[in-house]
Amino acid sequence: MRSNSAAASTAPDESIGGEGESRLPHSFPPSLVLGWLIALAAVLALSGSSEERQLSVYSRAANYSVAVVERNRVDYTGLLELLEPLGTVSAKASGDHWTFHYNDLEADFVAGRMRARVGGGDLNLPADFLLENSRGLVPLAGLSTLLPRILGGSITLNLSGRRLFVGEVAIHFTASVEKTVPPKLVMNFTSPVNPMIATEPGRLQMVFTHDPVVAPGSQTLTFDSKSIPSATFEESNGIAQLLVATVVPALASFSNDGRTITITPAAAPPMPNPPAQPPAQPPVPAARPAPAPPVVAPTEAGVPGGQHIFAVIDPAHGGDESGAVLTDQLQEKDVTLAFARRLRQVFTTHGLSAWLVRDGDLTLSLDQRAAMTNASGAAIYIVLHATSEGKGVRLYTALLPSGGENQGWFLDWETAQSSFEELSQMAAASVAGELANQQVLVHTLIAPLRPLNNVVTAALAIEVGPNNEDVSQLSSPEYQQGLAEAVASGVADLREKLEAQRK
Repeated sequence: MRSNSAAASTAPDESIGGEGESRLPHSFPPSLVLGWLIALAAVLALSGSSEERQLSVYSRAANYSVAVVERNRVDYTGLLELLEPLGTVSAKASGDHWTFHYNDLEADFVAGRMRARVGGGDLNLPADFLLENSRGLVPLAGLSTLLPRILGGSITLNLSGRRLFVGEVAIHFTASVEKTVPPKLVMNFTSPVNPMIATEPGRLQMVFTHDPVVAPGSQTLTFDSKSIPSATFEESNGIAQLLVATVVPALASFSNDGRTITITPAAAPPMPNPPAQPPAQPPVPAARPAPAPPVVAPTEAGVPGGQHIFAVIDPAHGGDESGAVLTDQLQEKDVTLAFARRLRQVFTTHGLSAWLVRDGDLTLSLDQRAAMTNASGAAIYIVLHATSEGKGVRLYTALLPSGGENQGWFLDWETAQSSFEELSQMAAASVAGELANQQVLVHTLIAPLRPLNNVVTAALAIEVGPNNEDVSQLSSPEYQQGLAEAVASGVADLREKLEAQRK
């Protein structure tokens, strides 16, 4: 992707590939976190669906969740499960008595009673202590008085949102709109955050499942901006989310090692140049080309004929379009080609055939890349980018604009990906899991990227950044090999589903 001088705002190219296309800044998202499906599950939890009820606990030692059960219209949680990640715990039931040990502290509870003895002193609970199959259940509302006695320090309990903060662990943030062109919402957090991000018409949603983010005083923030008028902070069932109202589709970009999130309106898709016309005739705007129909032979699109292709790998940029200048000696187009060749080799070792859109320094348009992919009949399309900004790997799937209707075999060019969105997001989540297993910082996002939205198969964009401060790592064979192994393994895990889409 092309480098940008705004260091605090890093976002993906709005258009991937061709020369002369309009671009957005680079992206260093913290995203999701695991993609749209996980974000949707979080939304269902926030809306009071049948999702499992939970209490989220944030501490210096660990961030985790424990189950919440309802008894006699009172919320309860297991005390042993609640404190087990924080210290050495044990419990023993004897008749109606339940004796609990946390480190050197002893607490004694009696089933059906509200009074307990903790550390040699009495304490009243807001509801009866319950003993179920030797499991001690304490009322959620009593944690604000019970836990300080056990832990010996302060805690903060958000009972309505079911979020528990042990010690001073809360992450605070500020938010303001900078009146640039276009305007951008800049949020600065006191610690790195890693929300799952999803966009839909009218808003951008950030879901914090593991970060102890708290509201900046007011639940609703208003901004002097027509494009980004407001943001709302909500908490429910152990999850926090920030809903940013937007007039147009927006993208989230990250910087400062995940401490800064910048929201900017997504650039409109670039319009093609009008075709040349004789001087005597007025110019006529060119229409988007229709996707290559199935009858087009692969050889006509530049794809080897008579060959079963599982994956199409597209090294972004090339030829006159160099992409980002990563260092004085390193251009993005060279990194993506080297990585693409390595990825092709690793796919082969997994028994998966792969073909490169370009295997040399060629200039290709976005429409050419999409048409070649569609003609190949491949099970998955992977476009590769590289960046010197931020750390780790960013995975993108398409955010589709509203488009025209499909008519039989003739698909609307801008929304051709619509039937493959779910499978693309599954592929992104699978690859993200493999990268995380290799200790690579990875984030997943959906964004209005081309040519992903023109591709009629599972489609994924991978933007590779260094996993440390050394940009030269991008050209390291060892680093590229590790990433390639993770990507190939993640895709191979979905081989059956990817193959099934083509039948």
